[in-house]
Amino acid sequence: MKPSWIAVDWGTSNLRAWAMGPDGVVLDHAESADGMGKLTHDGFEPALLGLITPWLGAGTTTVIACGMVGSRQGWHEAPYRTVPCTPLDASGLITAPTADPRLHVLLAPGLRQLAPADVMRGEETQIAGALALTPGFDGVLCLPGTHSKWAHVSAGEVVSFQTFMTGEMFALLSEHSVLRHGMQGSGWDDAAFDEALSDTLSRPEKIAARLFSLRAEGLIAGLSPASARSRLSGLLIGIELAGAKPYWLGQPIALIGAEKLAAAYARALKAQGADAHILNATDCTLAGLATLARQPEATR
Repeated sequence: MKPSWIAVDWGTSNLRAWAMGPDGVVLDHAESADGMGKLTHDGFEPALLGLITPWLGAGTTTVIACGMVGSRQGWHEAPYRTVPCTPLDASGLITAPTADPRLHVLLAPGLRQLAPADVMRGEETQIAGALALTPGFDGVLCLPGTHSKWAHVSAGEVVSFQTFMTGEMFALLSEHSVLRHGMQGSGWDDAAFDEALSDTLSRPEKIAARLFSLRAEGLIAGLSPASARSRLSGLLIGIELAGAKPYWLGQPIALIGAEKLAAAYARALKAQGADAHILNATDCTLAGLATLARQPEATR
């Protein structure tokens, strides 16, 4: 099997690759823990070859990669494009230096916003994929995760976007703060999530006090770890929704992300009277990379 091209999503923690056949058919898939954060500049090509060598045959195979691989700390920097602009443009692809003649590696650039200052890498590819999967969509795309993104899209362009460090704050607070003592396990409590969400949206200025109450209730009132984790999630997502309200209020909304996390955001938005439909993150990534593969610049 020799693919027509290879799609790669290369993040900070993981490397994922797909062997792509004609018409966007996935022929095979492979992944490893060789994320950007674990590699030096000269480690990217060996890491990629370790994953995709079985797919390489005679001649050169084009690899189109998105994510942190194109950051300043990645394989080779792919400079940001400035919004408003289309989420992807093959003329912005950067060729990564390779020693193996079987590889032609192209890196997708991220997007930047000058005021207020903001950047994204990888999400622009999912946005392009979402627009390819839902032609004519005008509205707001939310990409929840470590650094959640809210992007206003219109006429096929990203008009503006805003990033919230919600996922990273959840990880820091639940794993490294005093709250960690009451956050063991992975249970979930819908009622606790809903209550915390509503409380935060009503009184966002109380967030610091509400956070410590999770610790206090665990000590003196028997708050369960599942309820504590759910309330922490509700508090943090509530703060995010309060800050992002100018984006989502009265707009069509689509969510792109992991199933459980996207479902939590959809539940939170529905409580505010806003309906959102969920798009699969991997489907969006592949559809976005495929839009690049179809452009002439990707075959040069």
